[in-house]
Amino acid sequence: MAHRLATEYVNATMQMTDVQMNQFLQSTVISQINFRVKVTDGGGQEIVLEDESGEEVHLPFEREDGFYVCELSCRLVNPKLTNAVRKLFSAFKGSGKVNRIYRGFVMSYDYHEGTVKRIVQLAEDACSLVYEYKNTMGELQRLFNSNETEREIESIQRNINDLLDQRIAAVTPSIIERIDEQLRQYNQRLFVLEA
Repeated sequence: MAHRLATEYVNATMQMTDVQMNQFLQSTVISQINFRVKVTDGGGQEIVLEDESGEEVHLPFEREDGFYVCELSCRLVNPKLTNAVRKLFSAFKGSGKVNRIYRGFVMSYDYHEGTVKRIVQLAEDACSLVYEYKNTMGELQRLFNSNETEREIESIQRNINDLLDQRIAAVTPSIIERIDEQLRQYNQRLFVLEA
């Protein structure tokens, strides 16, 4: 099994209310990671998480529209601190890119509101998609509710009726030939849509 060398958070964000911030602080107490809270200008807070080895991560939370917003870019090596930050990031619905670095390759995770949406394995000479979230139920529901095909069929039927009226009134063979060609094209499209 591959041994993880480090974990990087790249342009990651977390957003939380006052109540969630209190829960966040309580969860750091439970995770047995040392933490300090510094109050900054403008009502923000900087939370410093530190493990027994001395590795620490700074989580700067700024007040924006009644929320605490943290923008985080850091590299963690110690498994205990890495695991604590991962749990907090997931529990408090973080978004951004998290790279788990192994010898010879990187597993890159794209999070959106605490949920993994995409995992890509990056190596020196290759990039391969490991997982991608697909909202299959939502897509099926959208297709079921869609009536674009029915509208296109109705439009083609109106156009066919207009062309048939023009064909009856046509006087030259070239006009009839042009109308017949358009009717053939509409007929092929109707066959595809109704299938």
